[in-house]
Amino acid sequence: MTVYFVGAGPGAADLITVRGLRVLESAPVCLYAGSLVPAELLEACPPGARLVDTADMTLDGIVAELTAAHRSGLDVARLHSGDPSVFSAVAEQMRRLDAAGVPYEVVPGVPAFAAAAASLGRELTVPGVGQTVILTRTAVRATPMPDGEDLATLGASGATMVLHLAVQRIEEVAAELLPRYGADCPVAVVARASRPDELVLRGTLADIAALVREAGVRRTAVIVVGRVLTASAFPDSHLYSAGRDRACGAS
Repeated sequence: MTVYFVGAGPGAADLITVRGLRVLESAPVCLYAGSLVPAELLEACPPGARLVDTADMTLDGIVAELTAAHRSGLDVARLHSGDPSVFSAVAEQMRRLDAAGVPYEVVPGVPAFAAAAASLGRELTVPGVGQTVILTRTAVRATPMPDGEDLATLGASGATMVLHLAVQRIEEVAAELLPRYGADCPVAVVARASRPDELVLRGTLADIAALVREAGVRRTAVIVVGRVLTASAFPDSHLYSAGRDRACGAS
């Protein structure tokens, strides 16, 4: 039997992938983070499925549930918010399943940063303005950041930066990035992206902290920093250029 790590998407129940939904509809056991995964998704589970909210569970308890289901010959849908490849804490679960000989697969999901960009109506890679996106976080009440991954170092490139799990430190984030990006650099904070109660705040490194505090945003938010947020005078992409040789590679 198989454990499926399923990306449940950023918050809206209809942003789960077709593959993820099919896994959910067929798995007799579902483990989910109740504080992050939309409750509507659980309605897709089969009648009588075992539903386990992992919000208050330890890693040991979660892995025990996964291995117990495997021993019983039952597939498991392990729902994670966003996409499992980024800040999902699946790596330590996979490591333990490997040690226990329990097979697993990963079903990608829509990441929070993609939902935030959609809400902002912006592309994060704009020709001539920014072609690199850094996904990172800060290290308050979390595992320490590796050497060389502090905001000052990462910001030296001036690349578009997306910060998860950092909105509670918005003052410190703005202060650390301001020398690299400038006080007038555009910043957006998207809280609860794709959900009915989504909140979008737009500002600059000079004023975003005040806007966040005034709005009372404390969690479930993505911070986006970079000139791409307001770029308008940029060259068209070569992808659709009239000068591009479209015959190359044609069959």
